[in-house]
Amino acid sequence: MKLGLHTISSRSPQTCDEGKCSFQLIRTNRSTLPPLLNALEVYRVIQFPQSETDESDVDAIKDIAATYALSKINWQGDPCVPQQLRWDGLNCNNADMSMPPRITSLNLSSSGLAGTIAAAIQSLTQLEKLDLSNNNLTGGVPEFLGNMEPLSVINLSGNNLNGSIPQALQKKGLELSVEGNPRLCLSDSCRKPPEKKFPMAIVASVASVAIIIAVLILFLVLRKKKSTIVKGLHLLPRSSTMNVTFANKKSKRFRYSEVLLMTNNLQRVLGKGGFGMVYHGTVNGSEQVAVKVLSKSSSQGSKEFKAEVDLLLRVHHTNLVSLVGYCSDLRRRSLGPHL
Repeated sequence: MKLGLHTISSRSPQTCDEGKCSFQLIRTNRSTLPPLLNALEVYRVIQFPQSETDESDVDAIKDIAATYALSKINWQGDPCVPQQLRWDGLNCNNADMSMPPRITSLNLSSSGLAGTIAAAIQSLTQLEKLDLSNNNLTGGVPEFLGNMEPLSVINLSGNNLNGSIPQALQKKGLELSVEGNPRLCLSDSCRKPPEKKFPMAIVASVASVAIIIAVLILFLVLRKKKSTIVKGLHLLPRSSTMNVTFANKKSKRFRYSEVLLMTNNLQRVLGKGGFGMVYHGTVNGSEQVAVKVLSKSSSQGSKEFKAEVDLLLRVHHTNLVSLVGYCSDLRRRSLGPHL
């Protein structure tokens, strides 16, 4: 068959006498050309005296190869078995024939690796030496490298790693090489942010401003509180003809016309007491007062009213209203507290 492929197979294996096999190609009677043989594959069964490499290590090394797209020629078959065909860059513990071999060393130096350090490396739990130097690895140094107990030698020099070295990699007995990573911080100052220290002058200035603001707020509060102290002005009825004499001669005396002006003709009623009605008023344009007017129908007379006024003039207490003044003309008399 011209340029055709024909495969001849046998279901039962053929054995060769004394390890020697002879193959012959015989031309048929109708053939005008000699037979042509392109390739011949011969398979031989090999008995291995030890187990295959630990399955978890096989999965891990294949993940690493896939992560970095490695295409090493002899990275085929079992990584550690047989020992003379072990993968390049690997060392395995093949001492105990009854136990599956474990990968103990991984050397990928100058292998064109790019990206971050593969997380699959931590699955090689018996790894003792790791060499990833002279590649183009980026990102930070992973902390899991410090948690791999058997790992005693790590070479990460000649890459482009950044950040800081985890404290887990500062353990005693670990040989760590990180030279040639210009963006990798090697000092302790990278691990803990420096404490911010403010100059004393700034602290003093802020404290001074805070004190001034506090004093100003206290002043405004006290001023507002003072403006709300209740004072009073008492007014006697028009029919009273009593000549009123008070113990405190310094209290201001108002005319009845002034009382009518400050209360807007007794327009706003604040309430009613035992002596009579209490009206709202304003003194000096802004000072609010309560004007108490003695009523003719009050059960308490002028003497009692005068006694109360005289008491307020002489006694001063935070719980007693202070007196602005009084009105004691023949027509009407008054005396009132501030609102």
